[in-house]
Amino acid sequence: MILGIGSDLCNIERMEATLARHGERFKQRVFTDIEQKKADSRPRAIAATYAKRWAAKEACSKALGTGLRMGIGWKDMAVTNLRSGQPVMHVTGWAAERLRAMTPAGHEAVIHVTLTDDHPWAQAFVVIEARPLVAGAPGQA
Repeated sequence: MILGIGSDLCNIERMEATLARHGERFKQRVFTDIEQKKADSRPRAIAATYAKRWAAKEACSKALGTGLRMGIGWKDMAVTNLRSGQPVMHVTGWAAERLRAMTPAGHEAVIHVTLTDDHPWAQAFVVIEARPLVAGAPGQA
C-alpha cells in the first residue's frame, strides 16, 4: 500500500547561485558528507547534483506528510546511489521516527526515489510503500 507520495522541482541555476553565495555553510547545513562527495565527483554537474538531492529531500518530506517542519532536518534525509546508479533515500532522526509511526503494524516501509534533470530543472519523486511482512521470513516471528 502507498503511504505517501511527494514530488519537487528545483531550478539548477538557483542552486548554483545559492552555492556561490553561501558555499560551505549551505552545503554543511543541508547535505551529508556522502552527498557532498557525490557532487564533488561530478565537476561538470555539481549544481545539478545538489539540485536533485535538494528536490529529493523536499519530495521525501512531503511523502512523510510533514514538509520540512515538525522537527525534520535536511540531513535526516539523504540520497546515495547503488553501483547501478539507482538513487536510494535514507532517513534518520525525526524522519525515521515519522516513517516508523506511519508504517502499519505487520508492514515494512520502503522508500522509492527517482531523480532527473534537464537544465535548468532538477526533479525528484518519492513514493513510500508499506509492504506486508511475510510470516516465517528470516528475522520474522
